[in-house]
This record gives sequence, structure tokens and C-alpha cells, in this order.
Amino acid sequence: MAKQERALRTRNALIESAAELFDRDGYEVASLSTISARAGVSNGALHFHFTSKAALADAVAQAAAQRLERITQQPADGALQALIDATHALVQTLDHDAVLRAGFGLSDNKEQAHAGADLRGQWREWVEGALARADREGALAPESSVRDAATAVVAVTAGLETLGRQDEWWLSHTPLTRFWALLLPRLAESSRLDALVASGTRAQMTP
Repeated sequence: MAKQERALRTRNALIESAAELFDRDGYEVASLSTISARAGVSNGALHFHFTSKAALADAVAQAAAQRLERITQQPADGALQALIDATHALVQTLDHDAVLRAGFGLSDNKEQAHAGADLRGQWREWVEGALARADREGALAPESSVRDAATAVVAVTAGLETLGRQDEWWLSHTPLTRFWALLLPRLAESSRLDALVASGTRAQMTP
């Protein structure tokens, strides 16, 4: 059991190390020797767990996908509030989680579109589904378009992720809260508007 626990710790350390270097330097630049050195393990230990850099990138992408799934599975009072809360949790997590940032970065690299790496597609599908559920719940204004709203939400969260790489203020609650305060009067059914919290309702956003 102790051997298995050590192996799991080593594997997780390699995933974290790879994510940090993929995020900082890019997939193409990051080398396996640098990844193993940063994780504090030998090159042999790295190759025991991962046969190639592509396999390691797959593991990073899968870990990122699991974190995104936890963000989108948190309960909330209605699908529209769940969407608002998930956007805040996503942006907050991107501020400090290199694995999640690296997962989105791998999604952007078409040549390295590893299995499970399409976090942007996963996020877009979930946003569209959440808005479709909100529409079925009667939470959207009659003139609101699920597709148009999903486009706006995905574009804004992607933009905040990009801007946040240069200035952490973009990953604070303020920009996203302002976005929701602007969008909700047009998106939400008028009788539901007062119950919605543009700044999010989760006491602890980080999953």
C-alpha cells in the first residue's frame, strides 16, 4: 500500500509539474527533463508513469477536465444561478490552478488536441446545457436566445482567462460581476431577476 501511495504521489507531482511548465512555457517548449527535475523525480520515474510527453499532456488534460467537472456540478437554486456561480468558480480557480489553466491551453493547441483535452468544448457544452435548462425552468426572458447567451458567456470567460494571464484583476469577482449585472436584465425573466445574484452565491467558490 505504501508503495502504491508513493507511486500516486509521484504521478500527481509529475502532472502538477508538467501543468506549471505547459502553462508558463507552452507545450512545445517544456521538456521532460525539466518537468521531472521540477517534480523532484528522476527521468526514469517519469518514463515509468508516462511513455511520452503526449501521454503526460493527456494526464494533465484529464486532471483539468475533472476539476472543471467539479466546478460545474456544484448545486445552486436554479440553472441560471448555477451558471452564474460556475463562471465565478471557474474564473477564481483559473487564478491559482495551473492544471486548469494548462488544460485550457492544451485545448487551444490543435496539433496537441489530446484525448480529453478539449476543455473549451466541454465548457461550451455545459454552458449551453445550463441555459437550456434555465429556459425550460422559465427563468429566461421570452426574447432571449440560448445560443446567443451561451456565445456571450463563453466569450467573456475565455476573454477573462486570457486577460488574467497579464493582470490578475481580470480574474477577480469584479469584472465578471459587472458582466452579469449588465446581461441579466436582458437575459432573465423579469419576475426572476431580483432573486439572481450577479456576484455568485457560493460561500466557497474553489472546488
